[in-house]
Amino acid sequence: MERREYAVKSEGLSLHVTEWGPVHCDPVVMLHGIRGYAETFAGLAAALQPEYRVIGIDQRGRGASEWDPARNYYTDAYVADLAAVADHLGLRQFDLLGHSMGGIAAIVYAAAHPARVRRMVIEDAGPGAFEGSAGAERIQRELATTPAGFADWDAAMAFMRALRPTVTEAAREQRLRSMLKVLPDGGYTWRYDHAGIVATRLHPDPARVVDLRPHVAQLACPTLVLRGGRSDYLQNASAQAMADANPNIQWKEVPDAGHYIHDDQPAIVAGHVRAFLLARDIPVTRDVQATPTHRSGDSHVG
Repeated sequence: MERREYAVKSEGLSLHVTEWGPVHCDPVVMLHGIRGYAETFAGLAAALQPEYRVIGIDQRGRGASEWDPARNYYTDAYVADLAAVADHLGLRQFDLLGHSMGGIAAIVYAAAHPARVRRMVIEDAGPGAFEGSAGAERIQRELATTPAGFADWDAAMAFMRALRPTVTEAAREQRLRSMLKVLPDGGYTWRYDHAGIVATRLHPDPARVVDLRPHVAQLACPTLVLRGGRSDYLQNASAQAMADANPNIQWKEVPDAGHYIHDDQPAIVAGHVRAFLLARDIPVTRDVQATPTHRSGDSHVG
């Protein structure tokens, strides 16, 4: 599978982008979650070959992208970064997939740019996922109690086993290799701006919190919402409310998957994504609620 890596500038920051697949194929951009990285989509990218050019972004403050000294880790910043990458690559129209935090940014971008997004997949994200959910409380606890680093690799693996008990050992190791870097004096620390992201997530600016409901209602592209059957974040009622609010939205439950759906059930998720993106005819309703979107942030993501 072809692979390319390069940097794109957005609001003065260098964003690291990874691509998989032939450059001439139909593009799909993928946005990861709060502590994620583009490499998390490598398996899904392989499942979309040979039809797709998959474009993964290390979102600001994560992976090989630059950290934001202003700690601007809000949805409006992630939406601006997505716009910068799409414009830099000259993507007139593309498919879009987002997990958790990336799903929220995807919804806001697609609502504001209906002509740019052909089809969209949202993994375990949507209105109501933060407010009062056990998953939101879990994510806050995890962020507050995550150590700044580890003395050795075994300590890091032990932490990841406790944090993600349902995923395979191979998936945990791959995640750690993408998330950690070696310290000059030994040991490991995170490759993401842990302090900045924790500060923004636990103590957000109230003026930058967005209500996702009007954005969901305005979506003009066919949208598939995937909910983990064991997810403690997006609930069945929330997924159904999204479909009720907009005829362009459908949702499916992925059995025996938690919030980290494509880690827990990679084959099932790949099957759903591939079938949805490659389907020939999906009805589209253009007469959706014309609620104006506004450039605002959302710290309530996971």
